[in-house]
Amino acid sequence: MKIVYVLNTYPQPSHSFIRREIQALERQGFEVARLAMRASDAPLVDDGDTAEAAKTEYVLAKGLGALARALLREVTQPGFGTVLKQAIAMGRQSSTGVLRHLIYLGEAAWVKQRCASQGGEHMHAHFGTNSTAVAMLAHLLGGPTYSFTAHGPEEFDVPQSLSLGAKVNASAFTVAISSFGRSQLSRWAEFDAWDRIKIVHCGIEPQKFADPAEMPDGDLRLAAIGRFVEQKGQMVLVHAFADVVKAQPKAQLYLIGDGDLRADLEAAIAHHGIGDNVTLTGWLDEAGVRAQLAQAHALVMPSFAEGLPMVVMEAMAAARPVIATYIAGTPELVVPGQTGWMVPAGDQEQLARAILELAETSTDRRAEMGQVGRLRVLERHDSDTEAAKLAAHIRSTRR
Repeated sequence: MKIVYVLNTYPQPSHSFIRREIQALERQGFEVARLAMRASDAPLVDDGDTAEAAKTEYVLAKGLGALARALLREVTQPGFGTVLKQAIAMGRQSSTGVLRHLIYLGEAAWVKQRCASQGGEHMHAHFGTNSTAVAMLAHLLGGPTYSFTAHGPEEFDVPQSLSLGAKVNASAFTVAISSFGRSQLSRWAEFDAWDRIKIVHCGIEPQKFADPAEMPDGDLRLAAIGRFVEQKGQMVLVHAFADVVKAQPKAQLYLIGDGDLRADLEAAIAHHGIGDNVTLTGWLDEAGVRAQLAQAHALVMPSFAEGLPMVVMEAMAAARPVIATYIAGTPELVVPGQTGWMVPAGDQEQLARAILELAETSTDRRAEMGQVGRLRVLERHDSDTEAAKLAAHIRSTRR
């Protein structure tokens, strides 16, 4: 069976889970075409992302003329007026406007026709944003069935602006990555669509964590991984870590990633005088991330909003305890007292206290927590196991 992944910006350094899912589906026997609206502006530091970029066809790179011609071919088709009204209604409800949704309609026309020429039997999108709008409109134009994976937090922040309920209702099925995510989708979907909202976790590749490094001794070393944006909470972490350094002057924090808040974070680090304690590494490839986790005593995830963070799964697979916040699907993975610590989002004092508790925890106890977390994540988040679930849902659309 040939399926078409409809994506916005792909590949991206922070979206390696999509690449793993596609490759796992290919191991399940699917032929997968990758259609992305645009290429990433971020440098691709991982060879796997570079290889994926070479396999991806970019819709907007075809030019507005190609999209306009594709749209004109649809104008005379039965039902086009209804789809046009749907695109306009979605645009009026959105923050991006009607013109942007008319562009999505042009992209949808091109995607629909590309699916037909390639023999694509089903479309799957990631994130309930513009990529799913394109897949939905392509389906309404007469293209294949579609499904999409909603991650959060973006979809759950502005569900009405994204016409999230309409996207769920028109889909063959919708994927949530956690029970929390399923509950949020259910808020906006029709009751009749609830049983088509399926839980499929994002997955890791266990073989890449087959031999986790032993828990290191020495002064406290933490890793925090993610884009430098407000929702990831690194600013709270820097302020909390300044309090930690007062009691643990040799403690080290490695901030792995990059983003718009880099200068603000650097200013806060300088303000607290902890430049010798905090390192900003920039983006690292998967091997580099695993190397950082191997040297760390724990991962810290101070986010204000998430779906279900991949970096938490990777840290647990690397047998490292996790300090995370009580948000979204994270409590479904991190178990306080067993695999790590949970703190209220945005609470600098409690975050610092949890880090200091970790510092006072013995190496043996840290290792024990890491092993419990490792078993938990391998049981719940094997990429091949989760892809098999998604594959079954996709195959069910052919019945």
